[in-house]
Amino acid sequence: MAEIVYPPVIRTALVVFKALDLRIRIEGAERVPTTGGAVLASNHVSYLDFIFAGLAAWPSRRLVRFMAKKEVFANPVAGPLMRGMHHISVDRSAGAGAFGAAVRALKDGEIVGNFAEATISRSFTIKDIKNGPVRMAADAGVPLIPVAVWGPHRLWTKGRPRRLLQRHVPVTILVGEPMRPEPRTPLADTTAELRQRMSELLDRAQRTYPEIPPGVWWQPAHLGGTAPTPEEAAALDTSARARRVEPDTGV
Repeated sequence: MAEIVYPPVIRTALVVFKALDLRIRIEGAERVPTTGGAVLASNHVSYLDFIFAGLAAWPSRRLVRFMAKKEVFANPVAGPLMRGMHHISVDRSAGAGAFGAAVRALKDGEIVGNFAEATISRSFTIKDIKNGPVRMAADAGVPLIPVAVWGPHRLWTKGRPRRLLQRHVPVTILVGEPMRPEPRTPLADTTAELRQRMSELLDRAQRTYPEIPPGVWWQPAHLGGTAPTPEEAAALDTSARARRVEPDTGV
């Protein structure tokens, strides 16, 4: 597969991050295999998580094919880049096609990235997760690697203004121990284990973060921040979904 777009995009991003003095810390990158397929299952706190979660594989010289909703591919700017980087388009109304494409990529030796929560977590904790990453890893016979990203939400996240040029923001990327899902293991059990591992990684990323001021919007409520609690975040998500499906009355 020709890689004309992806490496230059990463190198450009790294130059920008250096200019902004983003203090990026990656731990556990050696757990990403240098060859063969693997699923990276990351938490989701910002619109920039594709970039930072993908950096977890960069020390191993691997490129991550992220699964993203088809609307991103329809964007006139992002779409050509997503296709050029060979990411995987997901139609949420017909997910079987994307699932099949991901399994084929894994069997071909690619690393596939998946945001198991499906949407950004407004509470900055791990939401209920989908079982897709577990099923993909089991079907393809590849490792499932949990990843936690913390910090990019300060630059751009749901419901907050973009601050893409903010300087000196620490970003933490933690890579957990690989799991080996087996088809014979109950899917719910393995999915629960993945969620637990992601939660532990995210909690460690948050508690070891260089900046932990109380009362800031970007800290989770249980660490003294003013982000919505998981229950409040769920209510906000429900309200947002309801607004999207309401018919336009023209009023």
